Amino acid sequence: MSKKAIVLLSGGLDSATASAIAKDQGFDCYALSFQYGQRHAIELECAAQIAKTQGVVEHRTVSIDLGAFGGSALTDLSIDVPHEACKADEIPITYVPARNTIFLSYALAWAEVLGSTDIFIGVNALDYSGYPDCRPEFIKAYEKMANLATKAGVTGEEKLTIHTPLIFLTKAQIIQKGLELNVDYGVTSSCYDPAPDGAACGTCDSCRLRLKGFKEAGSTDPRRYI
Repeated sequence: MSKKAIVLLSGGLDSATASAIAKDQGFDCYALSFQYGQRHAIELECAAQIAKTQGVVEHRTVSIDLGAFGGSALTDLSIDVPHEACKADEIPITYVPARNTIFLSYALAWAEVLGSTDIFIGVNALDYSGYPDCRPEFIKAYEKMANLATKAGVTGEEKLTIHTPLIFLTKAQIIQKGLELNVDYGVTSSCYDPAPDGAACGTCDSCRLRLKGFKEAGSTDPRRYI
């Protein structure tokens, strides 16, 4: 009998791969995306395409407004997206404060309603931009907290598990895994600063990591670039 899993689906390369892995592991996937005040909508269009091509049971997009607080180049139009490599010892301005904490909380709420004890998130701690809420320490702490905050956790039923299948993979390894699972990376968008028509810039930190990953994987990125 299949189990239900909530999959956080941003529309990017990593979340598309995590979703494919959840499906490959036999889960019935319920995809959750967010309109959180980000500066572009192309990633949500991609999330809808990914959900369709991967045959998820249901795909919901929730609207919240992290742009009300700003503090990130992804939610504040007055802050420019950097187009040079980020320094290894700095948290970049593209970090959105508390984003994954909030996203996981929504996923947790939906999981409780569906009777699911599994959440998939495509965080990565190797080839990533240095965000603090992508680290294994954060995921472990959040999972512990979630099991204190849910009805199932308190009543001693099956514990919630937050699955992070990509967390210790390089971007090349993530891409190789996705290609094995027939992920269509042409319908994913990783760019922080895409053109109005959706073409990726090729120079932001996310694009740099993605292009490097495809090169190291010995494959060609099907995404259209400026």
